Amino acid sequence: MKRTHVYVSGRVQGVFFRAETKRAAMNLSLTGWVRNRIDGRVEAVFEGDDADVDKMIEWCRIGPSAARVQDVSAADEVYTGSFSSFTIKD
Repeated sequence: MKRTHVYVSGRVQGVFFRAETKRAAMNLSLTGWVRNRIDGRVEAVFEGDDADVDKMIEWCRIGPSAARVQDVSAADEVYTGSFSSFTIKD
């Protein structure tokens, strides 16, 4: 199992990035969260099967159709299993 903390930059706010991230993460049975940051980036934490977390990171490199992703920074962290679902944070 794997946990990865991700920051996505570009045109990623106001384009349904969080909602589509939640949909994609739930389709991969991942847990964690996603939120908009004040600096214009989207931040997320994904936990789940290694291959599915990797698929989610690749999805973040493209995002929803209206997004224009410039960069994705991903750092693996210690898997905790502390999330029961995938949520959108304020």
